Amino acid sequence: MQAKIYSKEIWIKETNPQILFNDFKNLLLISNFTIIDHLEHYFEPFGYTAIFLLAESHFAIHTFPEENKTYIQISSCNKIYYDNFISMLNDYLSTNKKH
Repeated sequence: MQAKIYSKEIWIKETNPQILFNDFKNLLLISNFTIIDHLEHYFEPFGYTAIFLLAESHFAIHTFPEENKTYIQISSCNKIYYDNFISMLNDYLSTNKKH
């Protein structure tokens, strides 16, 4: 078996931590990823980072509200789950126009 990681990084416009956390947690679960744990940190005076530890790798959110943008990144060793997530991410972005 050959080790392979599928990954994507993009910038989006949504910066609200609650929306980001809930929306992306739901996308991960619907994509069939197994969330092992998550960690969130709120920066002063502003900014937010969340990391989801997945059985299949990880997903990260980093907001830059002073620039009205958020960086998201997913890495996965499971191509099927990754492809599911990317498809739903594209739908999410086109529906919310947050990219």
